[in-house]
Amino acid sequence: MADPDFDVVVVGAGPAGSCAAIEAARGGLRTLLLERGPFPGSKNMYGGVVYPRILDELIPEWWTDVPIQRWVTRRSTMVLTETKALSVDVRNDAWAAPPYNGATAYRPDFDRWLADHAVTAGATLLCNTTVTGLLRDSTRRSAGRSGAKVMGVRTDRPDGDVTASVVIACDGVNSFVAKEAGLYGTPNAKNFTLGVKETISLPKHVIDERFGVRDREGVDIEVIGCTGGINGGGFVYTNLDTVAVGVVLKLTQLAAQKTRPEDVIASMKRHSAIAPLIDGGELHEYSAHLIPEAGLSMMPEMTGNGLLIAGDAAALCLAAGIWLEGVNFAMASGMYAGQTVVDAIGNGDVSQRGLGGYARRLGDTFVLRDHRKLRRAHELVLSDRVQHMYPSMVTSIAERMFRVDNPAAKPGLRRIFREERKAAGVHLRDLISDSRSGFRSFG
Repeated sequence: MADPDFDVVVVGAGPAGSCAAIEAARGGLRTLLLERGPFPGSKNMYGGVVYPRILDELIPEWWTDVPIQRWVTRRSTMVLTETKALSVDVRNDAWAAPPYNGATAYRPDFDRWLADHAVTAGATLLCNTTVTGLLRDSTRRSAGRSGAKVMGVRTDRPDGDVTASVVIACDGVNSFVAKEAGLYGTPNAKNFTLGVKETISLPKHVIDERFGVRDREGVDIEVIGCTGGINGGGFVYTNLDTVAVGVVLKLTQLAAQKTRPEDVIASMKRHSAIAPLIDGGELHEYSAHLIPEAGLSMMPEMTGNGLLIAGDAAALCLAAGIWLEGVNFAMASGMYAGQTVVDAIGNGDVSQRGLGGYARRLGDTFVLRDHRKLRRAHELVLSDRVQHMYPSMVTSIAERMFRVDNPAAKPGLRRIFREERKAAGVHLRDLISDSRSGFRSFG
């Protein structure tokens, strides 16, 4: 057969795709990075916090020129009812200095920066190009579910077929490439949530004052109990001169209740714990994005003959209440996909078996270890008790601990706990069961 046009074609120039392209190009492979938008990041949306420590080995001292908005030095978890709020707030000054912990960023800026590194490494970036199908070697089939070997991609450009030894699918949630390859089962709506975000403009000095930060310090607030009758959660993130406010909503419940997500955000913004933070701000942007929520239980087969899946396309998004991460898993999986392709092409075997090093790399690192450990967490966090009963119980317990009811004597904590548990309708056996589930996940 004729030599392919490229050694590897990477579909999607998000964090997973660009990191895969960097590794492949540095390994000496002829690498094509395809992006359907006019530039990398143009079609991407996320809450706003990225954890780039995985880049330490890919782009040493990445923090010297990475286009972030603020370094997150405060992390808060906030529990709301209609009239109450309880926050656990962690501040660490060390998070404002190298090697940092997390940062808020705009995806168009961050994604273009990563794609530029791929181009510098030797990859060819081609935008405004949509992959419409896979090219297969119909003359040769391999054993297993992977079927005929993938030989490249079809695109919407005239004469747009591109042949390659390996295709890396980084085309996001509901990956067209992974589905056409038969690596996904039937999609289930219960495995997805809808993330909706408003970006609100405020002067930097106002944000600094309201959130208690200065310079490039930033705040990440994760919220539970803010989504009304729809199970989910909320967030508030600070950028330099904007504040991101949004919700993540269980897709099946959103559809069943016929509630518009912007109405859920509006209700959250009116809460007394949120409203003072964004008062006087102007709506700058509104965006929405489907999120693969179910983790390990919805992941596709990661490899096929001549094909690897990475990032959101592989459902590598960790939604576990305390930890809400995705970009770091995308970057890591892209890196390991690129490394695997370099090895496989060097060994002359790009079959599903020859690409098996990808699964080993994912399994030996945080990418799958975290998902395995927290595989039940999303079900617990999105359960009805955690969403609709525990917020009332914990905020009421905290409120009564600080309330002074003179001339009545102060009640003991055990009495407060018992009374508020019953008032919230939480059965003791359910509380014990959920505590065990939480300890197995987070302990």
